[in-house]
Amino acid sequence: MFNFLKKFSTRIQTIQNDLKQIQSTNRSLLATQSSLKNLMIEDYLNNHLKNNPKYNDPKKLNQYEFKAYSQGGEDGIIHEIFRRIGTTNQYFVEFGVGFGLENNSAFLLTLGWQGLWIEGSDKYCKQIKEKFGSVIENRQLTLINNFVDADNIEALFKQASVPQELDLLSIDIDGNDYWIWKAINSYRPRVVIMEYNAVYPPHVSWTIQYNPNHRWDYSNYMGASLLALEKLGTLKGYKLVGCSFTGVNAFFVRDDLVNEHFLAPYTAENHYEPARYFLCEQTAGHPRSFGKFDSP
Repeated sequence: MFNFLKKFSTRIQTIQNDLKQIQSTNRSLLATQSSLKNLMIEDYLNNHLKNNPKYNDPKKLNQYEFKAYSQGGEDGIIHEIFRRIGTTNQYFVEFGVGFGLENNSAFLLTLGWQGLWIEGSDKYCKQIKEKFGSVIENRQLTLINNFVDADNIEALFKQASVPQELDLLSIDIDGNDYWIWKAINSYRPRVVIMEYNAVYPPHVSWTIQYNPNHRWDYSNYMGASLLALEKLGTLKGYKLVGCSFTGVNAFFVRDDLVNEHFLAPYTAENHYEPARYFLCEQTAGHPRSFGKFDSP
């Protein structure tokens, strides 16, 4: 009996060692797969963006793309826009920020900007409070846990004491984006970022019907086409100055600030980028996080 138990124990130990080896091998394979994916994406960007004559005009924004906390190259485009037009109060508002580590304004916090995040998900807000506690505590960042609609958006701005002429507004809620921007009339951001639905080509004007209870169901029934946003921007006094190479976000600058800084014509036909969502999956480098920091 003793020999049997000894053999059984030895066998269990062997199996456990084998499992550890398998797990280690799987981790190596996943790391290799991730590295290969990143190399393929980098090669794609080199061939289709960085070395593409279409993007050589210095007024075109895409050559300036880089990614710190943004989904694609939006961090770089934002930086370049404000390099051209300057900043005032360095205040942003963004809603639809997710868990905080992948959006259009987290990088601005590291540059000393101040702002407001509005997020409807209780789960995401809990994660934001954990990751961004230091900048919430020092009031650099205000967080409101609420879903936005056309009726409450300006009241939420007022609640957070948002300046009427903030530097940046970013809207990404996968639904009533068009209608929310349309409802913001008492505030005049200098730059507006709008997610657009790249399923619709640049000659199609389309938006979902307004529904304050809309929640994205992961289908393509969301948001608005780029042409619809271009038309709305024109009505509100903004020019469409570019789109991210991933085909996710459109960038609008207020008419009085455009001057000769950006590439005309300011149309969907000129600035449309098709959906290249696979570029948003790049995972090069360390996983994103956020914590206390210094600005030497």
